[in-house]
Amino acid sequence: MKAKSLIPSISSLALLTVLGAHTAVAEISPQRMADAIYAVIESDRAVYTKNVVNRLQNEEEVIDAHEYWEDEQALPLPAQMLRMGAEEVAEKDLGITYALLSTWPINKQNEAVTEIEKKGMEFIVANPTQRFYSEEVLAGERYFTAIYQDIAVSDACVKCHNDHLDSPRDDFKIGDVMGGVVLRIKLD
Repeated sequence: MKAKSLIPSISSLALLTVLGAHTAVAEISPQRMADAIYAVIESDRAVYTKNVVNRLQNEEEVIDAHEYWEDEQALPLPAQMLRMGAEEVAEKDLGITYALLSTWPINKQNEAVTEIEKKGMEFIVANPTQRFYSEEVLAGERYFTAIYQDIAVSDACVKCHNDHLDSPRDDFKIGDVMGGVVLRIKLD
């Protein structure tokens, strides 16, 4: 299993930092960069879930969150917000991509496909407190790939996945790993 022990063999990324009139080069490992980016993604999603969806849908009952949010004049689901952010980042062509995938996706386009995605999903489900790190080559390009657990944190998460007609699984409980955020950093 390629987990944290792989990291020391991965070359570091160089970041250029301009400090006043001096230019300094600082290095950050792909793992540290991935962890930092994930912290932003996870925090944004948690803030949206708690302070927008939960407040407006569950506490104030002003508007619902719905998978067909555009047609239903509703809020996007937190997972949809994550996907929209990922699409915006991908359009910027920065060498960083991320996606929310699962072994049990409601939407089949969110299924783990590559060998590393499948191994990573198996690893985080079996080891729900650990992250998965590896390298892979996709379309001739080398990537550092990190996979982080997507945990069922509320009844809304569990109910949505268990009750959805397209869900291949209907026994999720709070605290279960429902999928993972796959974050890739281009190394070449």
